[in-house]
Amino acid sequence: MNVLFDDRQDAFIVTDNLKEKIIECIETALKVENKMIDNIEVSVSFVTNEEIKSINSEFRNIDRETDVLSFPMEFEFSEEGMPFILGDIIISTEKSIEQAQEFGHSIEREILYLVCHSVFHLLGYDHIDESEKIIMRNKEKETMKLMEVFKNEKEF
Repeated sequence: MNVLFDDRQDAFIVTDNLKEKIIECIETALKVENKMIDNIEVSVSFVTNEEIKSINSEFRNIDRETDVLSFPMEFEFSEEGMPFILGDIIISTEKSIEQAQEFGHSIEREILYLVCHSVFHLLGYDHIDESEKIIMRNKEKETMKLMEVFKNEKEF
């Protein structure tokens, strides 16, 4: 698996430890889905509220900040040996900090949840209607549990 990181913000220091946990989170979500891991490529970008608002406005016609955006690239897994570009994950660290404080857990825990959530969007899941939301949330919960990352986790 190849995860490309792009840090375009200064609200939070993205440590090597967090990057390793993000890679583990992506791998775990893919295992929950029984998807291959070796040839998958994902990009994870950390941006400001201003940048994510601009991207949200441009691509979704929603003129406000959001915590995470997911942009799937390919929907069919490639032939063996060929790289498979799953897509792009864009996270607002400012929004992540706000939500971590609101929910009473660490920023790292919040970012891991957002990565998990986004991976399932990249895999085609959504939460527009209640039945889809339940399926997606159960997959997120299973992934976080397998990683032993729990709600209200203050330490990372």
